[in-house]
Amino acid sequence: MSAADYTEPHWAASALVVIDMQVDFTGGGALPVPGTDEVVPGVARLAEGFRAARRPIVHIVRLYQPGSADVDPPRRAFVEAGGQAVAPGTPGSAVIAGLATDAGEPLELDAGLLLSGVPQEIGKDEIVLFKPRWSAFFRTGLEDWLRERGVDTVVVAGCNLPNCPRATLFDASERDFRAVLAEDAVSQATPERLADMAAIGVRLLPASAILAAL
Repeated sequence: MSAADYTEPHWAASALVVIDMQVDFTGGGALPVPGTDEVVPGVARLAEGFRAARRPIVHIVRLYQPGSADVDPPRRAFVEAGGQAVAPGTPGSAVIAGLATDAGEPLELDAGLLLSGVPQEIGKDEIVLFKPRWSAFFRTGLEDWLRERGVDTVVVAGCNLPNCPRATLFDASERDFRAVLAEDAVSQATPERLADMAAIGVRLLPASAILAAL
């Protein structure tokens, strides 16, 4: 009998986790991340596919409150000094158009709700969730929300691989989730960074293969 494979995705128990796909991280935003605009179509296709398959979707977002110290260290001085990027209530904090809804406009966030730790529900088993640091699992209710829906496989896409998707994938693995990275739907992916993910058992698949598996 062959050994069990604890990294093989269970597509019927999967959820899509979209990281930081917000207006301010695009080319015209306050803190543009190279490559983020280019992966928008791939992330949109994944979201459409997961909705069609009736699988859960979580849109993870940042909200930097100007003057706050509760920010990841590399950006803390900027935000403490009043710098504005993905600030609550601003257009730059919105989820990029076409990702969280079918409408042609960005999705406005309920900042008060999100900052209190409560998910913003936008569809059947589709929510927006605020995270205060790199990982989508840090100081959030993500794990419980996924477990309540019988999810054991997370598919990660979005912005940007060396930071938040990477931290989220490590934390997913530490919580015994099976983990998949949509390698062509995440910004700042390089062969070296992808190899790091594969080394901890993350499955690297293009969006087309993920959609076919659903």
